[in-house]
Amino acid sequence: MPDGVTVVDTAGDERVRDYFGLTDVALRRVLEPREGLFIAESAKVIARALAAGHRMRSLLLAPRWLDDLGDLVAACAAEGVPVYVAAPEVIERMTGFHLHRGALAAMHRPSLPAAAEMVRDARRVVILEDIVDHTNVGALFRSAAALGADAVLVTPRCADPLYRRSIRVSMGTVFQVPWTRLEHWPGDIELLREQGFVVAACTLGPGAVDLDDLADRPPERLALLLGSEGDGLSARTEAAADLALAIPMSGDVDSLNVAAAGAVMLWALRVR
Repeated sequence: MPDGVTVVDTAGDERVRDYFGLTDVALRRVLEPREGLFIAESAKVIARALAAGHRMRSLLLAPRWLDDLGDLVAACAAEGVPVYVAAPEVIERMTGFHLHRGALAAMHRPSLPAAAEMVRDARRVVILEDIVDHTNVGALFRSAAALGADAVLVTPRCADPLYRRSIRVSMGTVFQVPWTRLEHWPGDIELLREQGFVVAACTLGPGAVDLDDLADRPPERLALLLGSEGDGLSARTEAAADLALAIPMSGDVDSLNVAAAGAVMLWALRVR
């Protein structure tokens, strides 16, 4: 074994407890913020996290990846970051799934900045209200990165953008787009309005402005509100917004998945 690499033979080894039960969403939702960690999966995602300044607590991989990820293993050894190697069946019992993306890294969870600081120079902001599906959160971050959003704000009950599945679906772009969690919702809408944002609630409700019309003359600073998968935005949030906004639809379809709708909105209202 290379220097700094430790072989783990049992799934219950306390040295790798950061990786226990990764498929137990309820457990991880409590454990990871409390322990100040998150899990990055795959060499590409880990590299993006490191490039964004995140720090590793440890690295876990199967023996077959030692050569392919030699540079990462060597970098861990140089920094004193523990590297653990375990047989695939041990990793599966430990984590709850078969690891086929090369590696897992336990990372130190960053401190989140204040929302006012984050949006000070922003022109396009996305707000995710109570979106509970980690796949949708990850997809929305990927769209935000690709289509020029300057920041993403998530409400107190929104799923964790640093949950493993969110990170994976985002292709690591969750490390690219500045984000933070709001504390006072929907009261924080006023914070955005004070900074000159037009706050647009993406909704199917009556009286909504057609997306094409707003795209013709978009506001200089715009915050897009996207609501939960089942019920959409809350009535309080819609009432607090400056305007309601709808995507024109056809084919007897009344709505899109929230991640798809967010991508359409961001593309149409991107800064040109």
